[in-house]
Amino acid sequence: MEIFNMATATLTSKGQITIPVQVRTALGLETGDRVEFVEMEDGRFSIIAASKTVHDLKGLIQKPAKAVSLEDMNRAIASQGAKAG
Repeated sequence: MEIFNMATATLTSKGQITIPVQVRTALGLETGDRVEFVEMEDGRFSIIAASKTVHDLKGLIQKPAKAVSLEDMNRAIASQGAKAG
């Protein structure tokens, strides 16, 4: 993962942060907009503007290295269901 820019915010005792202006600008955030924190597989979080369309989310999740067939998905679901039951 390549880092282009970094911004820092401080957490208050109430669990609040002020999103730095460069981040608000990059995300196109305005007063009253909502944001979502998305946990990534490496334990990091991405912040996204919740007011964006689904098309704006393109590229957020990388394609898997290997394509998975429907049969493979069904087997995995069945396997997890058998473990839970």
